[in-house]
This record gives sequence, C-alpha cells and structure tokens, in this order.
Amino acid sequence: MNKILLILMTFGLLSSGLFAYSDSDMDGVANSVDKCPNTPLTDLVDINGCSIKKLSVKKASKGHADVIIGANFSDSNYATLNQTDTYSGSLQMDYYYGNFSLQASTSYYKTTTKNSSDEDGLNDSFIGAAYNFRPIRNLSLRLGAGALLPTYQTSLNNNNTDYTGSASLSYTVAKINIFGGYSYTMINDDDVNTTNTNYIYQDTNAYSAGLGYYFTNKLYMSGAYNLSNSIYKGVEDIQTASLYGYYSIDKSRFLILSYAYGLSDSASDNALSLKVGYYF
Repeated sequence: MNKILLILMTFGLLSSGLFAYSDSDMDGVANSVDKCPNTPLTDLVDINGCSIKKLSVKKASKGHADVIIGANFSDSNYATLNQTDTYSGSLQMDYYYGNFSLQASTSYYKTTTKNSSDEDGLNDSFIGAAYNFRPIRNLSLRLGAGALLPTYQTSLNNNNTDYTGSASLSYTVAKINIFGGYSYTMINDDDVNTTNTNYIYQDTNAYSAGLGYYFTNKLYMSGAYNLSNSIYKGVEDIQTASLYGYYSIDKSRFLILSYAYGLSDSASDNALSLKVGYYF
C-alpha cells in the first residue's frame, strides 16, 4: 500500500463534505491499526503499516490522482410541492500533491415530477482546492475553497458563479473517529420576481458533526447530523441525518456509499449515492 493512499482517504471522503482519517506517519494505514507507526515517508508498506520496500525521494514526491463515478437518487414529497424523484450520474476528478489537492466535479440529472413535465440537464459544477495539515497527533484539519460554476440552467436565474470556503476537523482515538465541519457559500445569483412568488437568494452556512469507526484498515463507516441554510430567504433550514461507508477494494479501487434522511420539510426525504473510484 503506497503512503499517498492517505491523501485519497482524507480528500476522497468528500461525499459527505468532510474527511475522517488519522495517519501520523502518512503510510496509508490508520493509526488505530498501524503496527509500525513511524515508518519513513519514502517507504512502501504492507496492510499492517510496516515497510516492505524503499522508494526514492523523487518517486515518492510525484503527484497522484483519482477518478470517481457515481450514481445518485433522491426523492421528496414536500407539503407544498408535487412528489419528485431525481436521478443523476456524477463525475469527480482529484489531483493530490503532498497535503495539497485540486478537485473538479460535475453531474447530470433527470427529474420526474408527479403531474408535471420531466426535466434534465447539468447541475452546477465545482472546482476547488484544499490543504490538509495535522497540528497535533491524531488531529487533522482541512481547509478548502472553491467555486460553483453556473452550468445548471433554470428559470430562476441560477446564472452566476458562487464561491465557497470550508474547514473541517477530525480526531481519532483508537478506532473511533470524531469529526465536524463548517462551510460558507456566497450566493451571487440574481433574485427572481414572479407573479406568484419572489425568490430572494441568500448566502448560506452549513454545519456537520458525526462519529465514525474503522472496522478494518479497508472499511470505514460513520454517521452524521447536517444543517444548512436554504439558498432562498424565508425557507427553513435543511436538516439531514446521514450514513457513510468507504471500502478499499485494493490499492487502486474503492467504493463509497452514502445515505441521507431528511429531518426537515425543506430536505429531500431520502438521498442515496453509490460511487466507484480508481486511484492512480
């Protein structure tokens, strides 16, 4: 297992918007199961975190990347809206160099609404960067910033680029992981006035907190509570409870499964996502 797998774990968990991993010697094996906790940075290690081969510094410093393809489903039945099912396919690409990463993602959706016409098209696309550092042992901090590109076209003037910043913390004790995060999004879309409704946009704050567990060095699962403002003024905050799972098939392939249950009328009733990734 190459040490750079650490970066995949810390940044590949973006499905939940947070990362959850602690690996002080950066060998790709969590502290909770690492039997050789102080291996040199230039070593290849086995599943126990122990050295099996030396690498040159030049080879160890090369950048790495991953590609993640996802299938997603959500449904909603608001008190004031028709029942709606949304299906989407997503594509995410990441590049990692040390503790620094770049990300780009987009998705294509199809919505079916009872007693209404279907819609399809691109959602907003995302580009961003993040930096991960460890101020003390077992505590990780991730700072990120990015832009939401207006590739989603509707009659509600979703026509400008939005900007977002985020910070998240992860602390691991044995196999238990405690994490939390915050993000702020500057919404720049133009307000819309219609005959029946006025849509007034607002900047949003989002918070998450949760608890995870490393069942093995290949399987990690967590649960979280998530709260976010709506992008529209006058709409209640969006609240969800979510489950997340990450499974490493081998040194290159991995699976991500997530589920969210809506706790507020403004949230989707159910949201399910399955993603397959390839790391190289």
